Amino acid sequence: MKKASIWMLSLAVCIACTQPEEPPTMDNIAEQYVKLMLEIGQYNADFVDAYYGPEEWRPDSKADSLPADDFISRANNLISQIQSVEGDKDRKFMLVKQLIAARTKVEMMNGKVYSFDEESKLLYDAEPPSFPESYFDSLLVDLEKVLPGEGKLADRYNEFVNQFIIPKDRLDTVFQTAIAEARKRTMSRYDLPENENFLLEYVTDKSWSGYNYYQGNSQSLIQINTDLPIKISRAIDLACHEGYPGHHVFNALLEQNLVNGKGWKEYSVYPLFSPQSLIAEGSANYGIDVAFPGEERVNYEKEVLFPLAGLDASLADTYYEVQGLIGKLSYAGNEAARKYLNDEISREEAADWLVKYQLNESERTLQRTRFFDQYRSYVINYNLGKDLVANYVESQGGTADNPEKRWEVFKELLSNPNTASTIK
Repeated sequence: MKKASIWMLSLAVCIACTQPEEPPTMDNIAEQYVKLMLEIGQYNADFVDAYYGPEEWRPDSKADSLPADDFISRANNLISQIQSVEGDKDRKFMLVKQLIAARTKVEMMNGKVYSFDEESKLLYDAEPPSFPESYFDSLLVDLEKVLPGEGKLADRYNEFVNQFIIPKDRLDTVFQTAIAEARKRTMSRYDLPENENFLLEYVTDKSWSGYNYYQGNSQSLIQINTDLPIKISRAIDLACHEGYPGHHVFNALLEQNLVNGKGWKEYSVYPLFSPQSLIAEGSANYGIDVAFPGEERVNYEKEVLFPLAGLDASLADTYYEVQGLIGKLSYAGNEAARKYLNDEISREEAADWLVKYQLNESERTLQRTRFFDQYRSYVINYNLGKDLVANYVESQGGTADNPEKRWEVFKELLSNPNTASTIK
């Protein structure tokens, strides 16, 4: 009996050894992906922007140094698995792009250097345009016509726009009012969870002007940086960008539609340096135009926000004409980042470029170069992202004269897997 028992045990072990492994599934891959992102995030504080998945998936320990080879190997293995399984092609395509970005970021954390354009392609699935200096010079000529006078154009510009700074004691009132209006306009179009909400905080010593930390369960923490004076135009900008129909709505819709609706757990983690960010930032910027199309924004600000801030609304039209021209110079910031990060110019030269072509004050150029250091090619997500989102929405019929369709296409974009190469 004893020999038979040993033989039976050996047979069982042998059979177990020859049993084929369970084939991978997209749900299993998604779980491995989430855990990998969370582990990478232990070595870079900015890497994981949001997580609201199972608590037991969080890592409980970390190595003393970055295990780059292990992370890269696991990312490559998951990419191979994705390509071998059946599943939603859009889901698979997006997850592969996210893993390529994660692999690239680990390589960079481990010391590998990519050019600005290579980094943009690998991290954000996008090819940023490049403009000659003469292009920005031509835009400055238009500004000269609107702001005539003596002295440097940057000085004249800042003297003019500094008339529109929100007094600190009115800042919260103006922002709360702007957010409430943006929320009202968005909620009239979208059926968001009843419990959706946000907490607004004012912070200092940051390289950015505003940030949304999505908490899950349709909750956000929105922070506004008050290091530098805030102008009236930033109220609607930040209300829409960080809140409605920007980051807060984007994350709430992904959670509602993909995580809860379809069970796609990979969307319970948001790795910042990934293609998801181009859609997130681009849609957040374009969302301003969706919520406040045409003259509606200027009219609302003149009638409501200017009086709340104690500002002279008679200059509002000129102010927004100037801001429109400044907006066309946004790609000058990308050029400064490209040259600076490619070691073609120094920090001081990058700051001078920003003063000349974005008319920044010296304090703001310091904040901007700090952003380049911390987030690198992430800068492309704001303007290139907006342009790609705008072109996509309008190509689907969501034009300015068809606001219903614009809201509809915009929601579809926010609620589904999308990356730069899928919306071209």
